[in-house]
Amino acid sequence: FFLNKILPEFEIINLFNENDKLSSNDVSEKQIIINFFASWCDPCIKEHPLLLSLKQNHPKLMIIGINHKDIYSNAVNFLESKGNPYHYVGVDVDGNIGLKFGVFGLPETFLTNNKGKIIYKHTGPLTKKIVKKKILPLL
Repeated sequence: FFLNKILPEFEIINLFNENDKLSSNDVSEKQIIINFFASWCDPCIKEHPLLLSLKQNHPKLMIIGINHKDIYSNAVNFLESKGNPYHYVGVDVDGNIGLKFGVFGLPETFLTNNKGKIIYKHTGPLTKKIVKKKILPLL
């Protein structure tokens, strides 16, 4: 299990700009949420408003979306139509980054501390209760 483990090494390419890359080294000293999602994932659609709310209410918290095994145009349309709750959206076309994190279903959400350690993991869609009782106390 991934709790209190160092964030796996990764490098992702930005969904909106293929020249913009983000790696685990770039975020190792920030508290971040990493959310694996896809446009075809119904539970991802259900949790989407909560992620938008987190971004709005916690502007210092960096939220990274990793678009997992999705079609480029569908991912862009999803975020343009529903709003983009992420400060950075990376692409995981073949699922290799998800494998490094142990992702086996979508959505999956990871919270790190500012030392690059995973301090919380949630499998499945976030709910108001989970955000209030599990995530907010760790921020």
